[in-house]
Amino acid sequence: MMIQRTVETQAAPAAVFDYLSDFTRTTEWDPGTVSTVRVEGDGGVGTVYDNVSEFNGRKTELRYTVVDHVPHALVRLRGENKTVTAIDTMEIAAVGDGSSVTYTADFTFKGVAKLVTPFLGGAFKKLGDEAEQGLREALAKL
Repeated sequence: MMIQRTVETQAAPAAVFDYLSDFTRTTEWDPGTVSTVRVEGDGGVGTVYDNVSEFNGRKTELRYTVVDHVPHALVRLRGENKTVTAIDTMEIAAVGDGSSVTYTADFTFKGVAKLVTPFLGGAFKKLGDEAEQGLREALAKL
């Protein structure tokens, strides 16, 4: 299951990258995020975050690790727990004096959780729409 949204902002790519590469800020723009805590690292490759999110009425915990980090251009994290692997990618590009951010969240369910994936389309669309709105509002403040 994949969610992808693109948001444009007046903020410069460096400011957008600095904001989004601190994954603890997901609580400011992702309505599904309950908490995100940096466990180790400086924000670059290998940095580890513990994330608690609420999806479809249930709380879930994922441990995310930064797997790609290209200053002012790309941050990719891999999150995992017993039932899902999530790859979150934030691509930043200059657009005039501002930026464009493409956010992709790709979920791969494991075990019996795979069986419910076909029934979650509406919930994932709602999640994507809410994250897009939150991201748009947060980036407008930069």
